[in-house]
Amino acid sequence: MRGLLLVCLVSLFALQSYGIVIRHDVAPGDYTLRASNFSQVFYLELQGQRKVCGATLISNRWALTAAHCVSETSLGSVIGNGDEFLVEIANVPRSIDRVMLHPDFTSLKTPEVDLALLRFVQEVNYPTPISVNTKADELGEIVTLVGWGYFGLGTTGRQYDDGTKRQAKNRITQADQRLFSFFDDPRQLNSAALPLEGTLGLGDSGGPAFLETSEGLLLAGVSVGQVEGPDFSEETQGQYGSVAVYERVSLHVEWINSVLNSDY
Repeated sequence: MRGLLLVCLVSLFALQSYGIVIRHDVAPGDYTLRASNFSQVFYLELQGQRKVCGATLISNRWALTAAHCVSETSLGSVIGNGDEFLVEIANVPRSIDRVMLHPDFTSLKTPEVDLALLRFVQEVNYPTPISVNTKADELGEIVTLVGWGYFGLGTTGRQYDDGTKRQAKNRITQADQRLFSFFDDPRQLNSAALPLEGTLGLGDSGGPAFLETSEGLLLAGVSVGQVEGPDFSEETQGQYGSVAVYERVSLHVEWINSVLNSDY
């Protein structure tokens, strides 16, 4: 039934900025990260107290994010004006001077590909970049989500934005043009909820879904939204049963490498 739900609703997902929502029966502190954890992941912009949109360092000169984050922050306008856009990686200011949108982001293809590469003015020698996943074998795998966005519980959905860096785990339940994960309710009989089960909530589009392998972390997905079903509500985003959506990085390795190996 879950697979049918995803197939029926996949065309109705929202492209918004999402963060981390957690289990109601696990201490919030168990999800909290130090600034040094996953230091390759950084937020794009501070809007008041909100840390908006994530990105992941994938080479010494490039990071990967969601394309709609370019307009959701001031990144697009700053670069469009010929200026450099400042971010902070591992507590060090870094300048971005170029944005490369996936060619299918603004094409007539359905669905569009919501990915963008960000170029740094100078090489980032620390932290070590995280490689992208190149194998389309994500189905059933557990991924780690990282973000600063709205905190919430599975029983209520999103609640408030405290700017805290968190992680959560989830399992890839569908893998086709995009990756999907289902937020399991631990109260249900035979629930598949993981000890740190969680999902996306308002605040962190562009953030990573990491695979943990024997060779280290691999970037498998980039957060782009949540499926909108008939009961979807802006105020209850991230409740149990919600379905998170990620761009499937393994399908776009050729484009990523073409940019990374170019003269841009």
